[in-house]
Amino acid sequence: MDLLNSLKIAATGLGAQSHRMRIISENIANSDSTSTEKGGDPYRRKVVTFAQEYDRATGVDVVRAGKVKYDKSDFGMRFEPGHPSADDKGYVKTPNVNGLVEAMDMREAQRSYEANLNVITSARRMLAKTLEILRV
Repeated sequence: MDLLNSLKIAATGLGAQSHRMRIISENIANSDSTSTEKGGDPYRRKVVTFAQEYDRATGVDVVRAGKVKYDKSDFGMRFEPGHPSADDKGYVKTPNVNGLVEAMDMREAQRSYEANLNVITSARRMLAKTLEILRV
């Protein structure tokens, strides 16, 4: 039964990391967007939180993607007086998305996803071996 719990825990980890990668992809996709109105705010970077949750069916703690929060860091400013979103001084607010940070977060999420996938693969093999031994 412990192997089945391992599968459940790893599967929830896969789901959480998959959600994280989707949010990081959204951040990257919007890294060059600007406001549609003069002096307005552009896209604000999103950050995924994780929450521990007790799974009553299996009796184990699992991880779930929690609320998606907004990064409160300051927007960038770029001098571009001819831009439709420029303020009165000619500055355009740019998203607070840093491509390097997003790339590192994506790599970390990928590695965590792969680790959970390896747990599932190993547990499946061990269950198959157990069944093979029981048949004999």
